[in-house]
Amino acid sequence: MTAPLNRRHLLKGASSLLAVATLGGVASRNTQAAALRSTADAALIHHPAYIPIDQCLQRAVDDGTVAGVVAMGATERGLVYEGACGRSNIHGQEAIGPDTIFWLLSMTKAITATACMQLVEQGRLRLDQPAGEFLPQLKTPRILDGFDASGQPKLRPARNAITVRHLLTHTSGFTYSIWSDRLSQYEKATGMPDIGYSMNGAFAAPLEFEPGERWEYGINMDWVGKLVEAVTDQSLEVYFREHIFEPLGMRNTGFLIGSAQKQRVATLHRRQGDGSLAPEPFEINQRPEFFMGGGGLFSTPRDYMAFLQMLLNSGTYRGERVLRADTVAMMFRNHIGDLQVTEMETAQPSWSNSFDQFPGAVHKWGLSFDINTQPGPHGRSAGSASWAGLLNTYFWVDPVKRVAESLFTQMLPFYDARVVNLYGQFERAFYDGLQRA
Repeated sequence: MTAPLNRRHLLKGASSLLAVATLGGVASRNTQAAALRSTADAALIHHPAYIPIDQCLQRAVDDGTVAGVVAMGATERGLVYEGACGRSNIHGQEAIGPDTIFWLLSMTKAITATACMQLVEQGRLRLDQPAGEFLPQLKTPRILDGFDASGQPKLRPARNAITVRHLLTHTSGFTYSIWSDRLSQYEKATGMPDIGYSMNGAFAAPLEFEPGERWEYGINMDWVGKLVEAVTDQSLEVYFREHIFEPLGMRNTGFLIGSAQKQRVATLHRRQGDGSLAPEPFEINQRPEFFMGGGGLFSTPRDYMAFLQMLLNSGTYRGERVLRADTVAMMFRNHIGDLQVTEMETAQPSWSNSFDQFPGAVHKWGLSFDINTQPGPHGRSAGSASWAGLLNTYFWVDPVKRVAESLFTQMLPFYDARVVNLYGQFERAFYDGLQRA
C-alpha cells in the first residue's frame, strides 16, 4: 500500500477469524483430515466422473498449495460438481465448504456490471454516454503527466470524455496502484488513499492515459458503482439486494457482513518465503464511505454460482430473469475493438504477482470480463468470459460448451503460481469429467 495509512489498518476487526488451535502428531492430523473431508462432503454434489477433481483438491491441501479450497461446476441444467477440501484456517478445525464466506474482491465487478446493464436495458443509461452527465467529478478528468523535480505530480486536462463503456471496459485511463508504479508514486506524493480503504478521497485519482486509447485495469467499476447509485438513488447494498441477490436467492452475499456470517469467513493466508502458508487478519471496511463496486462484496461459492448460472442461462435462473438474453450476449462480446488486454505488471509484489491469464494469446474485454479469443490451454472454448479476485478466487463461463466454473481460496499474493496450477488442473479435470458423465 502506498497511502499514508498502512494497508494493515484496513484489515481490522478480523482477529477472531484466526484459530489458535495447533494440530498434534501425524496420526492426529490424518484423523482430523478424514473428519474434515467427511464434514465438507456431507452436502456436496458428487458424480464419479469428477473424482479426479476431488483428488487434485486433496493433493493441493496435502502439499500446502492451499489451506482450503472449494471448486464448483455447472452446466445449463444446474450444478454438476461441488468439491471442498481442507480448512477455513490452517491451524483450525472448521472444514471449508460451499457455504463458507469468502471476500470476492474483483469478482464483485461482474455483479456491478450486471446492475449497470440493467439500467442500460431500461434506457436510463447509454454505453456511449459521457459518465460526467451523472457524476460531475468525471466532467473534467485530468491525466498524470509525470512528476516535477520535487516529486510533485504534473497534471493536464484530458481531451476525451469518459463514457460508460470506457468504465466498463477499463479503457478510461484509471488504474490501480497495485499494478501501477506511477499511481503508487502519486499516492505517496499526495497522500491520496488507495481505493481499498473505501474512502471517497480515492476518487481523486488522475487518469494515466487518454480515455479510449488503451486498456489498463483500474478503479473503473468503483466509478460504475457510483454511477448506479446516482441513476437509481439507491445505495449499491440496497440495489444489489433488491435487483440481483433476492431474485437469485443469494442470501449470503453483500457488502456488510453480519455477526453469524463473520463466523463462517475463510481466513486469509499469505504465502511465506519458504512456500508455507500463514494466516493473517483481513476484513473489508465495514464502515465504508462508499460501497466498492470494484471489490467490496463477500459471498459463498454456492451464491456466486447462482449468479454465474444466470449468465450461463442468458439472464435467467430458476425462473427469475435478471437480464435479457440479448444483453448477456452483448456482455460476452469484445467491446475494446483493436485494443488488447495486456499483462498487469505488479508494482506491489506483496499483494499481487504479475497477471496475464492468456500469455502470448490475444484476449479482449467485454462488459465486464476478460474474453479469450482462442481456445484455452485447459479446455475452455474461445469466447469464454472470466476473471478473478485478489485473494485467489477465479471463475469462467464458457458459452460454447455451456458450462460455468469457479475456484475459491483466500490467500495472498494474487496469482499465486501454485494456485494457478491447481486452477488449470481443475479446469482440465472438469471438461474431462463432462465427457464421462
